[in-house]
Amino acid sequence: MHEESELVTGEAVVLDLRVAKLASRALAMALDVVVQFALLLGAIFVMTLTVPADDGSLALTLFLVFLVLVMVGYPVLFETLSRGRSLGKMALGLRVVRVDGGPIRFRHALTRGLAGFVVDFWTLGLFGAVAVIVSLCSSDGRRVGDFLAGTLVVRERVPESAGYPAIGMPPGLEGWASQLDLTRLPDDLALASRQFLARFNELRPEASHALGWGLAQQVGNALGAAVPPGVPPWAFLAAVLAERRNRDHAKAFQAYAAAQAQQAQGYPAQPHAYPAQAYAAPAYPGQASSQPFPAQPNAASSQPLPAQAAAPEYGGSSEPTPPRGTPVVPAENPFTPPS
Repeated sequence: MHEESELVTGEAVVLDLRVAKLASRALAMALDVVVQFALLLGAIFVMTLTVPADDGSLALTLFLVFLVLVMVGYPVLFETLSRGRSLGKMALGLRVVRVDGGPIRFRHALTRGLAGFVVDFWTLGLFGAVAVIVSLCSSDGRRVGDFLAGTLVVRERVPESAGYPAIGMPPGLEGWASQLDLTRLPDDLALASRQFLARFNELRPEASHALGWGLAQQVGNALGAAVPPGVPPWAFLAAVLAERRNRDHAKAFQAYAAAQAQQAQGYPAQPHAYPAQAYAAPAYPGQASSQPFPAQPNAASSQPLPAQAAAPEYGGSSEPTPPRGTPVVPAENPFTPPS
């Protein structure tokens, strides 16, 4: 069984993050040490070619400078630019985050790097003995640098089915969401939005309002699109995540259809191509679902579901939308950003 963090944000949102324990962190550290020593050996080789052999003080000074740059600058640089990941953590799917679940910044990476060099591993760390002892004594596997910087190492590679409910497209936002450039949305921000929507009904109204507007502003800034007037933050986030999921599904379907077309033309089947009979077309209200998917999507299958069939989530209304041509009377927007 994996262990999840028990971190709670200021808005009373429990974070479902898998904590990285000693074994995975030690392996990631070993990979980083191999890279660091390779860089240090390269620097020493360059010094032997450029520094005169009789100038020992210059050689010692340059060696100390390269040692600090490699042992401290390497983790600080990578964790700052990649938002909490070194090469070893990238290989094992780990990331350093703040204790509130947010991404780290330069000051967090610098504190971790200095503490790792002085206390946890090298100068006073007895080659990692201090880090191992402190990590074993911590319930979240944190070392001294994590306590000083207020950070935590978590696993990024978690199963998709983490218990989150399916997010539906709020009625009326389909056309607006289709114009968004979702490639600019960071994965960690999408995960935070999904966690907020999963616990929207469990939060106090003032907490959900404040947290929702904060996430909506971050998502809007990342996408370059402001929250539409009259749209609550939960609906804005749900529309973005639902459109992102729909596009991923469309790409998967196109890849499947292309594999089926290649197989029909006599090309060998790809390992990921499955028989079309194993899938049934989604049934609309009043229709049976017994026909397999067509090789290519037709115009009828690309039409959106009627508004009555779209079950809104997270407290949305289930009333059908008025027919086209009905004048819409603008109502006062009750959703205002928190002061």
